[in-house]
Amino acid sequence: MSLQPGPMRVIHNFFSTKTDVLTDIDKLDFWPTTYVSDRMEELPLHWHDVDNCGYVMSGTGYVLGEDGERVSLGPGDKLVIPAGAIHAEGEVTERMVYIVGLPVAANLFDKLTLLDPAESPIRTNKAPPKV
Repeated sequence: MSLQPGPMRVIHNFFSTKTDVLTDIDKLDFWPTTYVSDRMEELPLHWHDVDNCGYVMSGTGYVLGEDGERVSLGPGDKLVIPAGAIHAEGEVTERMVYIVGLPVAANLFDKLTLLDPAESPIRTNKAPPKV
């Protein structure tokens, strides 16, 4: 299943348990993987050519929307990031743990390449490549 095209969204208090997350990932027909983010600087705005969802299991932080607006993140929040959605992970000052859902079984870093916002299909009205 593909995500609806459009901007990144954060759904606060989306889930309570790991079972809730895995059930949602299964409904999307995505593959789960875990990402642990230790301290890091804010990333530049970018987009990915693949849909993905992130579920914050622990830690707090923020993500930037396409206009640079900060959206807070905490346990129970879900990030919905359609292919082409411009966003950036904010500075991480404490360890954050995510479960990330991808439409294919693959290495997270191989699939989530940081692409130039000027080339986003959302901004250029081109369809993102099919994975």
